[in-house]
Amino acid sequence: MTDARDTLFSDPLEAPDKFRFDDSVARVFPDMIKRSVPGYSTIVAMTGMLAGRFASEGSNLYDLGCSLGASALAMRQNLQSPRCRIIAVDNSAAMLERCRATMDAEPRATAVELVCADLCEVPIENASVVVLNFTLQFVPPERRDDVISRIYAGLRPGGVMLLSEKVTFNDPPLDALNIALHEQFKAANGYSELEIASKRSALEDVLLPETLHAHKTRIGAAGFSSCDVWFQCFNFASLIALK
Repeated sequence: MTDARDTLFSDPLEAPDKFRFDDSVARVFPDMIKRSVPGYSTIVAMTGMLAGRFASEGSNLYDLGCSLGASALAMRQNLQSPRCRIIAVDNSAAMLERCRATMDAEPRATAVELVCADLCEVPIENASVVVLNFTLQFVPPERRDDVISRIYAGLRPGGVMLLSEKVTFNDPPLDALNIALHEQFKAANGYSELEIASKRSALEDVLLPETLHAHKTRIGAAGFSSCDVWFQCFNFASLIALK
């Protein structure tokens, strides 16, 4: 399978009305996310490093909303603890098909189980690490509290949750500035004004971001003992939560 350049929103007559993680997105996803999410490669690499630090022997590591498996692969490459298992979950069969090809191309001792399912329905058990990289923002807001609570319940003591999200800001000028900076980032990576506007429209009512305060409040209410931001670039942030 060959990764292609993202031109999905370059033609207004062919651009999708609503964003879906179908085969057309899966085909261009590596290019799309690299050119759309500032700091993405750093987030993935550090996710692997953090997973290697917190993974405990005989535990499960979850990549929820795994897409093509970048975070799962980074975890796999950094694991030192024996008898661990990585469970990569996504509800897009097209994404998982390419994820499987990625995993097969780089075999490692640690098993990776691919699960095609709604992450809201997947049990979290015996976990030392749970990763949601740009995943919760696509979950209906009314289900997010339950997702984080189930993750907390399924983590071992000393386990960690790693959460990366697009965020909003309570202060309107600051929110507007970060949106403008993000769009400037995408323009610098070759997206036209038409592409930026079309994709923004397609993601409306699909990607629903929240403030960092909302995320921290939810994480604290679930029972996590510590939580803070470990990476941020414009309106994209990564949090670490400790049990």
